Amino acid sequence: MSPARIALAGSLVTALALAPVLALPAPASAASVTFACQAKTPIGPVNAGVTQAMEAKAPATVKPGAEFELVFDPPASTIPATINGVKVREVKNFKLAVPVPANSTFVSVALSGGSGIGTPTIVQEGGNMVVTLAGPLKGGAAIELPTITVKLKAGASGTIESKLGGTGFDKPGLTFTGTAEFGPLPVDAPVACYPDPNPALTTTKIA
Repeated sequence: MSPARIALAGSLVTALALAPVLALPAPASAASVTFACQAKTPIGPVNAGVTQAMEAKAPATVKPGAEFELVFDPPASTIPATINGVKVREVKNFKLAVPVPANSTFVSVALSGGSGIGTPTIVQEGGNMVVTLAGPLKGGAAIELPTITVKLKAGASGTIESKLGGTGFDKPGLTFTGTAEFGPLPVDAPVACYPDPNPALTTTKIA
């Protein structure tokens, strides 16, 4: 691969790592979570940082053993059509993990709303609730991720903090594949991300 081709490929993959549903301004009531992301490419891994806006709601206090709702409501966004002159074809295989908080027990979870994303699914996997969008989500498309409503049962004491999932590139909380048009050929870049830092989105005191 020529130096010019390598440089363009690196620029493309960096764009893909920064692309999909992440580079979004946060509404006034939403928290901003910074993700460390890594794209796997033929020329090696490419790292980038991106920001996800997320609104979350939970009661300030709850009685021991009581059930309550935790709601995550991502804002609407647009898949970029181009980034740095590179056409984004699509985003696919999108997964977002939300852990079941400590000091609580999982009861149920449901998705509602959302648009432009097909039929999303959510399952509980190893202590996480995992939202999957099979896609593809086309470049330039307006989308809104579904609202996640989790029913939890409070433990005996302590504090319940909700956060997004992921602790490293080997244990990511957000994964997706970005596809861009590189000349006549599409180029896929699998991307793994985790929150760094990972702030509490809500805090509920058991009392």
